[in-house]
Amino acid sequence: MDIFESTESEVRSYSRSWPAVFRKAIGSHLYDENGRPFLDFFAGAGTLNYGHNNPVLKEKLLLYLSDDNIVHSLDMHTVAKREFLKTFRDVILKPRGFDYRVQFPGPGGANAVEAALKLARKVTGRNTIVSFTNAFHGMSLGALAVTGNSMKRRSAGIPLQTLAMPFDNYLDGQTPDFLFFERMLEDSGSGLDTPAAVIVETVQGEGGLNAATAEWLRGLADLCKQHEILLIVDDIQMGCGRTGPFFSFEQAGIVPDIVCLSKSLSGYGLPFAVTLLKPELDVWEPGEHNGTFRGPNPAFVTAAAAMDSFWTDAGMEKQTIVKGEQVQQTLDRIAAEHPEAVTGTRGRGLAQGIAFAEPADAAKVCAAAFERNLLMETSGPESEVVKLLPPLTTTADELAQGLDILNDSVKTVLA
Repeated sequence: MDIFESTESEVRSYSRSWPAVFRKAIGSHLYDENGRPFLDFFAGAGTLNYGHNNPVLKEKLLLYLSDDNIVHSLDMHTVAKREFLKTFRDVILKPRGFDYRVQFPGPGGANAVEAALKLARKVTGRNTIVSFTNAFHGMSLGALAVTGNSMKRRSAGIPLQTLAMPFDNYLDGQTPDFLFFERMLEDSGSGLDTPAAVIVETVQGEGGLNAATAEWLRGLADLCKQHEILLIVDDIQMGCGRTGPFFSFEQAGIVPDIVCLSKSLSGYGLPFAVTLLKPELDVWEPGEHNGTFRGPNPAFVTAAAAMDSFWTDAGMEKQTIVKGEQVQQTLDRIAAEHPEAVTGTRGRGLAQGIAFAEPADAAKVCAAAFERNLLMETSGPESEVVKLLPPLTTTADELAQGLDILNDSVKTVLA
């Protein structure tokens, strides 16, 4: 591994936790260069909802590339873009009664967030964006300004203006939801200008798998509507079926003004992001927000194939909910067996985890799991949560195998 240590930047992170050189990946497994298999409960930080090298998506991609079709196109019209837009409209948006315009902001989730923040300010003529405690929205400066993690914020190197409100249950139920936020909005002496927008994750993937209840999300949507504040849902990690429905906010019955999607949108691990906006918010001037890589045609192809393969009926949603219940039952049992060391379980669907009283134990559990050929990461402000993000296509047997390894790793660390 000398080449990595001598040549690659010190900023690398996941490779430090998983000291292996990976060569191949199929379904729910990665294989190192010596052929050692690893069960993947990381899934590219939620980018590989349909597993590695999904055969249906791979076939579509290889066929597209083999015929010299367009790869790079900025925002020109292409056949691949047309098919993506038609499929996204007909399979995802229309059945849910959503009428969104689709903006292609650039290749990654932070691009989608930056476009959403800029648009909210342009539409409203206001500057303030409200985010929530333990939020994570990306590492570019605008997205970082609405991110809560202090270590990540320090990396900006400049002051970041922000206003964070308590996320659901942040105060352990001691204060009614939105009491502080609403009081500040209504008090002309609070120092809070009416915000342009509120940005929120339904489940805080990097912030510790804190899951907002449907009631809390509906209350937030009502508050935004009452004060004419735009509601942005960052569905980058939790969208594309991670919690069950295609959009994680569907369970709350809300319709955000703006939605950010990326990660598993391409279905194949290809960079791809969109910002969805209600038609009346589409006030952009041509070219006012652009980028070189906003026409990722191979990603259009695999994204359309993923929607056709997995989202034309309710099968994927139902399977994910069932698998999520399997995960939750195991995590609850682990927590009950170690009441002094485990402070609780977190998350929803196939984004769940267990929180440890001693944050270092979470990293030790992930290290013990790696020794047993299971990949997991930590989450939370102190990295105190062991986080499970298996592909949605993980089989029941693979899920059971991974949960057994997790259970064994926890027992080993806490013994």
